[in-house]
Amino acid sequence: MSDPSSTVRTNGAGAAAVLAAGVGSLALGVLAVAGDLVPKFGRAMIFYKPTGLLSGVTTTAIMMWLAAWALLHARWRGRDVEMRGVGIAAFVLLCVAVLLTFPPVEHFF
Repeated sequence: MSDPSSTVRTNGAGAAAVLAAGVGSLALGVLAVAGDLVPKFGRAMIFYKPTGLLSGVTTTAIMMWLAAWALLHARWRGRDVEMRGVGIAAFVLLCVAVLLTFPPVEHFF
């Protein structure tokens, strides 16, 4: 039987998930603004006509989130990562993403 106190716990996998959530959120905001402002890009983001631009924007953002999670997890698993910086970065990314989803902010670009 192994001693639980001898088990080394790392936070890299969790940190990867947190930061990837921020990256995915930002991707959603950026893609939404780009789809609205660049007509050619907006047309390319229509994966399913009844939902329009939303289908491509959300699908692409989810793929970017999963890719970020996979890359960060591969790099950080088994490591101890400074969570304060990761948490701050994820929060900032999420705040920018939320701002980008409001139509008045889109008009600044």
